[in-house]
This record gives sequence, C-alpha cells and structure tokens, in this order.
Amino acid sequence: MTLDDLRVFVAACESGSLSAVARDLSCSQSAVSQHVKRLERELGLCLLERQPRGVTPTHAGRILHRAASHGIGGIDLALRSLADLQQGGGGTVRVTTGATSVRHFMADAVVSFRSRFPRVSLEFHTESAGRHCFAALDSGEVDLAWITIGAASATGTAHGMEQRPVVELPWVLAVRTDDPLAGRSEIDAEELASIRPIGLPENSVSRLRLEEHLTGLGSRWEATTSVADWDTALLLAELSLGHAVVPALPGWVRDGSGHGGLRLVPIPALPPLAVGWAVRQWEALSPSARAFADAVVDSLTGAPPAG
Repeated sequence: MTLDDLRVFVAACESGSLSAVARDLSCSQSAVSQHVKRLERELGLCLLERQPRGVTPTHAGRILHRAASHGIGGIDLALRSLADLQQGGGGTVRVTTGATSVRHFMADAVVSFRSRFPRVSLEFHTESAGRHCFAALDSGEVDLAWITIGAASATGTAHGMEQRPVVELPWVLAVRTDDPLAGRSEIDAEELASIRPIGLPENSVSRLRLEEHLTGLGSRWEATTSVADWDTALLLAELSLGHAVVPALPGWVRDGSGHGGLRLVPIPALPPLAVGWAVRQWEALSPSARAFADAVVDSLTGAPPAG
C-alpha cells in the first residue's frame, strides 16, 4: 500500500469515476484501476463497486475513504509546511472563508502581512457555508478557515478541527435613518416579531444561532426574503425591502450611528456571535500560515491567539 494508491482511491471515491481520475492525473484508466486493485488485494476486501456510470465505495471503501482522506489532508499540510521551511519563509498561505469576510475581517492584516512577508503568496478560496470550509480543511486544500463559530466558547474542536474564537459580534437591527425605529437606543428581542425581516443565509451558523435565540425568548420570527450574505441584507434594508438583524462587523461605527444610509440599533438581549479561525492542527501549520493567523487576530483585537 502506497501513498499514491490511497490518493488515487480517495480521488475515485470523491469523483465517482475512474476515467475522471485518469484525466486529472494524466494517466490511463488502467493505471488508476491498478492502484485500487492493489489496495483491494492487500486488504482482502472490495473497496469500489463498479457501476454502469462510475464507481461507488462499498462499506469497507467508505471506512477507508474517511480515514485516508483525513490522513492525506494532514500529510499535504505537513508537506506544504516543510516546503515553506525549505524556501526560507516563502510559500503560500491558503485561506477559505465567506465572500465578504476578507474585506470585513482581514483587510488590514493582509496589508501588514504582505509588508512583513513579501515572498509569501496569499490565496483566498471563497465558500458559501461553514461546512464547505471544514471540507476544504479536511481535504488539505487550505491551511486556515475563517468561520462563524456555533457558540461563543473557549478554544475547542468542531468537525474534527481545532477552532479558536477571535472576536464576538453584537447583534443589531439595521433600519433606514428615516424609519421610526431609528430613534431607539436599543431593541427588545420580543419586538422583532412585529417587523418584516430579511432572512440571513440559509443553513448558515448565524441564521441558526439567531433562530435559536429568538425561539428561546419565545419570539416567532419568519423571514420573507433570504440573502446570500450579511452585506446583501444591509443593502436590502437600505432599499426599504425590510429590516435586517445582523452581526455588527468590525469597521462599522461602534455607537450605532450608522452604516451608509442605515441606523444600527443594538439588540442587547441576543448573545453575540463568535467568529474566528479553524484549522486541522495549529502545531502543524507552516510558520507563514501561523503568522497570517496572528496578523488577523492582532488587527482585530491587538492580542495574539491563545496557545
């Protein structure tokens, strides 16, 4: 059993096609099949079920796929870290996050990091949901994931990844400055039931947390419009298409005096939303990846991450 055998097997499980794997690897389908057959002979088990339109893993194949994909991701991360060391501080830092997170959370850090590490490249991979960020980490495609964390908790794990909250975002009601609610100093959570809300992204942690909080307060709140990100929710609120309950992002005026043509009214009854880093293993990160993670934390809090 070789690492190449496992890589080919994992690729076959994920693509469902031996021919597709052969095209990606620029080799013959027969060569791909030989990698899989070698694994099956050594283990004495059938790993892939051949079907008219491709392949699917058997029960044994699913067990091996879970273990192998996790292990290969860790090996790829370690190899990138070693390559960075060999290049004397060069290399690439790969980050996955939502579409607007770089602008809201990392703009200052990117500038400071590039001035300190001009030889290091930064790659940003946009994902639509936290689970996709975790999947990218698990596969070894990226080094760091900036995520919305399910609860404002201490350092812990989720989806088998280490996660570290960095900042907590208070909830605000975004309304136009000419809206009757704009003059309020704060909004009670119970009052949200009487407004026309703009829904946060479907299946996002922020939406799930908001709905949990409102349910716990006995408030029923059903969105009539859904958006792909927090910025779009603000835009629709500014266009008078509803009210937006969103986390107050860094860079917005802290006293709630406004964001463009909007007034941001605090909702103190709602616990803040935590955001921060998720990684496979902090200790396995390359020096440049850790330096970028620290740069983001410093730009937002002025303190390095715990650990």
